[in-house]
Amino acid sequence: MPPVNRSDKLKRLVAVQRHLEKIAESDLAATTRQREEVNQTMDVVLDAIGSLDSLHRMFAQHYAERFSRLTIQDAQLAGMQNLHERRVLKERTKAERLEEHMVEARSDEDREADDNAIYDLIDLQVASTPASSKVQKS
Repeated sequence: MPPVNRSDKLKRLVAVQRHLEKIAESDLAATTRQREEVNQTMDVVLDAIGSLDSLHRMFAQHYAERFSRLTIQDAQLAGMQNLHERRVLKERTKAERLEEHMVEARSDEDREADDNAIYDLIDLQVASTPASSKVQKS
């Protein structure tokens, strides 16, 4: 197994972090969708409360209680949505930082490889020249 470079490790971490970011975005989308459904239901209940139909007037108390529960549920979902938005931002920021570190590590590794190649060339050049003039006279 070849040695694992720091940049390769960071690359895997970036992939994991991006996956966590997608999960957070999915959670946010689900919460947003639930909130939209609650708001649509609230609109329907409000229309029923304001209706002049005698059938709806009989259930006005029920509609008011239902609207109250939907309002509470909407407030809870708003808090969850805010939480998920912050989580998405946090995960995205982590991924971007890891990506920056990965690029820096890759650059350092490339620079080190270039330096080692130059040192190898210098060593080859030094090794191929005689150490003293006595060696050449023999």
